[in-house]
Amino acid sequence: MAEETGASQEARPRARNRVFLCVVDDTEELHAALEFASLRAKRLPNTRVGIAYVIDAPADFQHWAAVGDLMREEARDEAEQNLLRAASQVQRWSGKIPVVYVREGPMIDELIALIQEDEDVALLILGADVGPQGPGPLVSSLTGKQIGRLRVPLVIVPGNLSDEELESLA
Repeated sequence: MAEETGASQEARPRARNRVFLCVVDDTEELHAALEFASLRAKRLPNTRVGIAYVIDAPADFQHWAAVGDLMREEARDEAEQNLLRAASQVQRWSGKIPVVYVREGPMIDELIALIQEDEDVALLILGADVGPQGPGPLVSSLTGKQIGRLRVPLVIVPGNLSDEELESLA
């Protein structure tokens, strides 16, 4: 009988952890995306917010290796500062420690690769600039030609929503 119990436990899928992924940058609309994702994750078991920062790979400085190394170090420092601020906000809103990702390379390619590699990523949540210049380059790209490369739903949160509106929607 003990064997049957073990077999039935193996047949049961593990409790799936879900990650609501947000891309950390220096835009104002990031606030809306992080707050929405955090409030939503707070209400759902086994769900956390993931925060990703993609460092744009600097040009290859073969003759100026020290310059390239310094640029990478400065970019890494900037990433850490932005991620620390975002992680603090996520933890305050959701009560959960976020999953942190740092990638280096072209933004769209790295973001899509991350989503493909991490099966726990369940949603990509982005904030949209509501100004006259449009929603922003990342949202524009992912809602255009790149949309077919995503394996998860894309949630776009207008950057001008109030905290009360975000709370009611999440």
